[in-house]
Amino acid sequence: MRLTTKVHDRDVAGMTYVYPVVSRRARGVSVGVNLNPNNACNWRCVYCQVPGLVHGKGPPIDLARLEEELERMLGALLAGDYMERHVPEGSRRLNDVAFSGNGEPTSSPQFAEAIALAREVLARFEGTSQVKTVLITNGSLVHLEAVQRGLLELAKTRGEVWFKLDGATDAWLAKLNGDRTGRARRKRNLFLCAGLCPTWVQTMALAWKGAPPAEAECAAYLELLGEVLAEGAPLSGVLLYGLARKSWQPEAPELSPLPAAWMEAFAGRIRGLGLRVELSP
Repeated sequence: MRLTTKVHDRDVAGMTYVYPVVSRRARGVSVGVNLNPNNACNWRCVYCQVPGLVHGKGPPIDLARLEEELERMLGALLAGDYMERHVPEGSRRLNDVAFSGNGEPTSSPQFAEAIALAREVLARFEGTSQVKTVLITNGSLVHLEAVQRGLLELAKTRGEVWFKLDGATDAWLAKLNGDRTGRARRKRNLFLCAGLCPTWVQTMALAWKGAPPAEAECAAYLELLGEVLAEGAPLSGVLLYGLARKSWQPEAPELSPLPAAWMEAFAGRIRGLGLRVELSP
């Protein structure tokens, strides 16, 4: 299979935990680590691309199998011809090892151990000192001690967090993400996360039934970011991205990408807070 930014099939390499993708945000190859092969997540985002998504947490992980799969995939990318056979020209660069997958990775009981293992395996290959380890998370469990251990482990090894923040009102968070904990928990956990590991805010912006997010929602989002910055959180910036791949959730027919002009304008408002913005419309 030829990899593209629109194909993020977790089974493309025939492995249990490891899969390669061409990431439009990373602008290269990202080796994904799926700690939720049971398709379980504690949220249900309406734009989620996981078919058969169920509510739950990650299962126990076979760390020996994860190690073998990760070493085999990195070897194919760095020492074999996998890039030439499967990756388009212009993207044949290993950018990161990303913990993402089919659910919330921090819900795995072995999250911290898996983070440490990934860095150990990367260190076995020459020329990987600049390859990042990335955690893509909804941030809902950052207040837990076990998750904080994993974040500190990530920070030791040039890692970074992409913390999902798609809105800032209780109603919008519940509607878009299935998050019932609300604004106060989002703000607290984002602040905690940024203090433990370099953190980017990751934000999906989409049209629902043809309409962009209401101005009140946009203003609330900017207000929350402003508060977190004012309280001293060292945010790295915002990854603002639009709808690019098919959702497998019931709301999929109601969702569509926003116009590029809307995305650019909103990115400008975020930059007005003094934050760097990487836009992937």
